Amino acid sequence: MKRILLTTTSYQDTPGDHHELLESQEFEIVRERGPLTEARMLELAGKFDGFLCGDDELTRAVLAKARPRLQVISKYGIGLDKIDLSACHELDIPVLFTPGVNHTTVAEHTFCLLLALVRNLVDSVNATRAGQWKRITGNELWRKRIGIIGLGRIGQEMIRRCRGFDMEVHAFGNYWPEEFCGSHQVVRHGTIEELLGVSEILSLHTMLNAGTRRLINAERLALLPRGAILLNTSRGELVDPPAVLAALDNGQLSGYAADVMEHEPPAPDDPLPSHPKALITPHIGSRTYESVPRQAMRATRNLIHFFKGEGEIFYANRD
Repeated sequence: MKRILLTTTSYQDTPGDHHELLESQEFEIVRERGPLTEARMLELAGKFDGFLCGDDELTRAVLAKARPRLQVISKYGIGLDKIDLSACHELDIPVLFTPGVNHTTVAEHTFCLLLALVRNLVDSVNATRAGQWKRITGNELWRKRIGIIGLGRIGQEMIRRCRGFDMEVHAFGNYWPEEFCGSHQVVRHGTIEELLGVSEILSLHTMLNAGTRRLINAERLALLPRGAILLNTSRGELVDPPAVLAALDNGQLSGYAADVMEHEPPAPDDPLPSHPKALITPHIGSRTYESVPRQAMRATRNLIHFFKGEGEIFYANRD
């Protein structure tokens, strides 16, 4: 019997056929509430044939201890920055993932944050709940200039929603879908710096790696038009938090909306979540009753198909 460590809370907390599918297999399932730290993973490593994981810290030390018993990592989601892929390659550990299942819901959440920010939704609702009739003036999105960094599935879904609001869409990305960008009238920029100069709103939809860590820092924030808005539903490490805080305080940014932070959950004394110009949600961009079962089913099928040696498998670290 294969022993599987299941850590993703979205998978465990959301109803769906993935539960029945997983339970129907001859697996011994051990459940933990992730994301797990490296220390906790080191305690568990070496006891499992497979990981069905979320954003747990799968470092080189964890993976080395997990072998030779660990045969596969089935990632719930597409973000791989918490997994040491170089170590997986050296230790011959296949990594499976779930592309193409959460782009709609993440784009919807990003646009939800944007609308809430420009229309002062949270402050207005909180005031009404407190018995106040506080009428705060907001802004339209109509014909505003938005810059998109990253034109993968989520970036493209975001562009579709922006065009629905008749926004002027500018973008930068190493991947450029010509037909899509042409049909949606997306203006291409050759550098991030060039894009920032025209972006009243900037939305990040790129992966985290060595080249994108701290992509948005003090120098680049200064290139945005004064009073710009920054959106981040990708990874917290894409921005430099002290620089974002300073930009909010000095008015360079009029708002920061994010679904991700570098440390999740954040420390109680972290000033960013409570900043009056920030809207931070607790990494729920893909956590819907529609999206979670899609991701969970694909992650579960990846795992089952791998152990059976048949069926469709989505590898993250193989050609």
